[in-house]
Amino acid sequence: MTPGQPASLQLPSFLHGTLRSVQQKTKREGLRCGEQYREDGTIPVPRQMLEVPAGEVVVAHEVVDFQRERPAWRLYMVSDVMGGMREALDWQNTLPARDSYEACCLETAWGALFFALAQMGPVSAERTARRLQSVLRFWESLQSVRYLFKKLGAAHTLEELMVASCGWAMDAWCPEGEVSVRARLENAAELMARATREDCVEAIFRQMPQALAHAGKLKHRQVADPAFQRERLAKLDSRSFERVSGACTGELISLLIGWDRDLERQ
Repeated sequence: MTPGQPASLQLPSFLHGTLRSVQQKTKREGLRCGEQYREDGTIPVPRQMLEVPAGEVVVAHEVVDFQRERPAWRLYMVSDVMGGMREALDWQNTLPARDSYEACCLETAWGALFFALAQMGPVSAERTARRLQSVLRFWESLQSVRYLFKKLGAAHTLEELMVASCGWAMDAWCPEGEVSVRARLENAAELMARATREDCVEAIFRQMPQALAHAGKLKHRQVADPAFQRERLAKLDSRSFERVSGACTGELISLLIGWDRDLERQ
């Protein structure tokens, strides 16, 4: 564990309570953050942190949050903070504010895990590397609790949570599965952080079979042709390529569907 970091996980107090109370508190926190960002370009730290008892469950995805009247640790509702920020900024020029909020959150265990799980775009290799490296810095404290993610009734360990949420990154960037989840994430993050465009293309091709399997029925068979895919990837401008450079399955599915529609219009 990095010196100075707590062994237990701490979450902002605005993430604990019933669903309704957390909605109210995260909205207020978002407005507070947005107002300060508008004034001086900075993000305030949470006013109060609470220690999560060892072994307690943290709700990490809204699809499993059914007991809404029950007080719980609702990590996924960090997204409501960002909604409040956008409102405070009158929905103008919100992307720089979101990036600043993410940068601040990546200095905390709870924020690092939220952004690794949420995978807000663009899910580039560089941005994903930062997110994973932040999670790894806080690994010990994040291990102290369990997590509800997308599978009903299953409380995951941190390792299981990262496989469920970021398995695509390990498959694309560190396909060898003989080492621990933590070691694979470390390797994947290191490779992503210094990846060239050619490195990203190879990672994309390692993950492309998964994207094809989940893309639904494509009308044009050539979209599945590696030669066609390589040609289309080479034509992407730098901004468009950055969006898919991490080889996130969801981004690749969108890419495949877009290519299929392009062929339909020709």
